[in-house]
Amino acid sequence: METEIPAMLRAREQILPERFTFHSSRMRMKKVTAEELAAMDADSDRCALELSDARVDVLGYACLVAIMSMGKGYHRASETRLHGRTVENNAPAPVVTSAGALVDGLHVLGAKKVAIVAPYMRPLTQMVADYIDHEGIKVQDWLALEIPDNLEVAAQDPQNLLSHYKKLDLTGINALVLSACVQMPSLASIQKVEDELGLPVVSAAVCTTYQMLKKLDLEARVPNAGALLSGRY
Repeated sequence: METEIPAMLRAREQILPERFTFHSSRMRMKKVTAEELAAMDADSDRCALELSDARVDVLGYACLVAIMSMGKGYHRASETRLHGRTVENNAPAPVVTSAGALVDGLHVLGAKKVAIVAPYMRPLTQMVADYIDHEGIKVQDWLALEIPDNLEVAAQDPQNLLSHYKKLDLTGINALVLSACVQMPSLASIQKVEDELGLPVVSAAVCTTYQMLKKLDLEARVPNAGALLSGRY
């Protein structure tokens, strides 16, 4: 999130008048395990409070799997609670979670059936698929890259996704989630895969950017970032 969302907003600045600043507060995690994810989520209230000190206009919760590992539909509870922290600090700001944004983005595209690529171990990837299924979107197939180390996830070459996605059963899908994790880079391949596939291609970061722009009441348009950020939605 700290690389790709600013990159998208900077690209937007080349074609539209709004300008953005980016602020972050970090929840700690090293290994992508259920225990570390739970501890990480517990730290989110502190982060929301710290960021509201800066009177930001919107907050984005970066870890998709930390939200999804807390139970189906948890993104709604998280967004409500963290917004409450900003209200208590007299700096009310909407909160977007990457988990909720991914689900919302797929609904905006009208996707009923999708395939997903994720860096997680297989049990966590299955859990992500189940979470998306529970939100009314069928996960036709998923690919788990099985990378446990969080820094290694961030070091992945997005060009590898050009071949990874071809391992999926894409029969009848309406959209492809090229990275179900904001930590795994994918932006450089989103438009390329979409052009190859002829279907909407999104990532958790793309969907989070879309949702943030909508919360700011701004046009959701970013060049070369796929259909969801084309300005058509």
